[in-house]
Amino acid sequence: MTVKQLSMPELADACGRSGIVNVGLWREPVQTYGLEATAKLVRDAGLTVTTLCRGGFFTAIDAGERAAALDDNRRAVDEAATLGTDTLVLVSGGLPAGSKDLHGARERIADALSILGPYAEERGVKLAIEPLHPMYASDRCVVSTLTQALDLAERFPAHQVGVTVDTYHIWWDDNAPAQIARAGATGRIHTFQLADWTTPLPEGVLNGRGQIGDGAIDMREWQGYVEAAGYTGAIEVELFNDELWARDGREVLAETAARFVEHTD
Repeated sequence: MTVKQLSMPELADACGRSGIVNVGLWREPVQTYGLEATAKLVRDAGLTVTTLCRGGFFTAIDAGERAAALDDNRRAVDEAATLGTDTLVLVSGGLPAGSKDLHGARERIADALSILGPYAEERGVKLAIEPLHPMYASDRCVVSTLTQALDLAERFPAHQVGVTVDTYHIWWDDNAPAQIARAGATGRIHTFQLADWTTPLPEGVLNGRGQIGDGAIDMREWQGYVEAAGYTGAIEVELFNDELWARDGREVLAETAARFVEHTD
């Protein structure tokens, strides 16, 4: 998503030229290019798919909408397995229209995970609940902290459900370092993502993730927390930024790789 302006073949070629061997994919461009075609493309390019994003949106009250969401998430699990990744990132969903019931919405997430977790396990895929910054609680994700994410995940086996640690969403939370240690102790850190916090936020706030090094977050600090917790997996960079998307994608990819080297260990 950091370079969504590149087509799937352009992305694979640019990764190869930049020495990048891991890539996190999003479902929409995969579906546009074709699932099987994408799986072959990344294999032929020598790329490992670290995660697939995103599943989730489990909070609907209407029974038909909930069933449709589960069906879509089963497809997402199947897509992840086809692409060769063992991790599906979940954005859990916001409050349904007219609702003010955060607790009820979170319980519906748990209900969905009780069905989806075993399905994913059968296909060798783990589910990674991603807490989003509280500014997204009403419309995108009622899970706003790692504490809330782990309270949900710990109802299920760690090989079924864990969490996504994303600097953009948790850097403000004094409790987050302790929750990272909690997640690591039970093997629930399923992926670790970097993005910087820059202000002012754009209208709509969604596409405000800053390039690494441009904002307020100490990437090495957070890398230290997850590594101290035992995480040894890939570190992803996930940037939603209109200014980056307006630039040449190969240039942005090279810049992002350089920033990664500069601001991590």
